[in-house]
Amino acid sequence: MTGRFAEALTTADRPVIAEVKRRDAHGRDLFADRSPEEIAAAYEAAGAPCLSVVTGRWFGGTPELLPRVAAATGLPVLQKDFITTRAQLARAVEYGASAVLLTAAVLPGEVLETLVPRCLNLGLTPFVEVTTEEEVRSVPRPDRCVIAVNNKDIRDRERGPGDLGRSRALLSALITAGTSCPVSASAIDTPQAAARLLDAGFAGLLVGTALLSEGSPEGWLADLDRSRNTEQEERIPPW
Repeated sequence: MTGRFAEALTTADRPVIAEVKRRDAHGRDLFADRSPEEIAAAYEAAGAPCLSVVTGRWFGGTPELLPRVAAATGLPVLQKDFITTRAQLARAVEYGASAVLLTAAVLPGEVLETLVPRCLNLGLTPFVEVTTEEEVRSVPRPDRCVIAVNNKDIRDRERGPGDLGRSRALLSALITAGTSCPVSASAIDTPQAAARLLDAGFAGLLVGTALLSEGSPEGWLADLDRSRNTEQEERIPPW
């Protein structure tokens, strides 16, 4: 494992990557009257260890969002976009990213084999998104990557409800592959669902729309804490 992004996530009390995303998959405005800097500050104040910035145009993103958020926070930042070239990696570093999204479903194996080592050479954490066991097996240097299960389908631009069962089904494959930072990403709508995924063995979660739709990210994350504590107490047998 490498990079401050992964270290921040795996050592956090609340291992949630909080996402800055302008629109949801259906075009709904998620910023409302807030600036990206204000959202980043609220996430940091709530105890999020890492941020994700969606620069992809599907969700109303632009590359300029990344340096704005990176300059507004001391937290490590993931750039979420369809990264396919070395030039994009270099630009991510220039704009302040600590990690970049690499989508296994859209990258030929030889491209992934090139981009992962390049990320590592630049000090970026490869955040490799997968949806199948075959994609998990295709990840080069898995011990140096965050491997994230996308619970939604990019073929419909992630407009469907998603399936958290995909994460549960692929968790053992992620661990077997050798990553020390398996992540479940997208479609995590409630603190209770988040707690169950963490208790199942995920090292981190990526949550966007649910946090942005919540009036207070602190409230959502506090509910996550309570849900985890409740589930742990229920597993303790009575004396």
